[in-house]
Amino acid sequence: MSGENDLIKLYSGQILQLAAMIPHTDRLVEPDASVKKRAPLCGSTVTVDLKIQDGRITEFGQDVKACALGQASASVVGANVIGRSRAEIDAARAALKTMLKEDGPTPPAPFDGLEVLRPAREYKNRHASILLALDATFEAFEQAEQAHCA
Repeated sequence: MSGENDLIKLYSGQILQLAAMIPHTDRLVEPDASVKKRAPLCGSTVTVDLKIQDGRITEFGQDVKACALGQASASVVGANVIGRSRAEIDAARAALKTMLKEDGPTPPAPFDGLEVLRPAREYKNRHASILLALDATFEAFEQAEQAHCA
């Protein structure tokens, strides 16, 4: 894909709709962990706060300052992250990377809504922004588990 028309197609109505409806945009007052990730090429940032209990996310908040693709990704993650384990977050993260870099399979449910971002595989400079929400969530989960074990 190349050219202005292809870029316009990338920002489909579904991606723009997801970007406009990001859930859990309130930061948590006392999170177990908080992580801010930044995509170096475009400057997009996502900050994730979470609480965990019994190996699952019980509360989640995010502050998303990203392009529409990063916002759409954060929307799908935010809508599905409560109740998930670290292994589920890691599996979704790995699958999203593979989908973008190698045209691999869609991330497993409940993160299969990330399929809408498959056209972005042709735009490598957008991958980091798309991965921010899951990367920050995974890192925050690890930090929260360490804090609970300390």
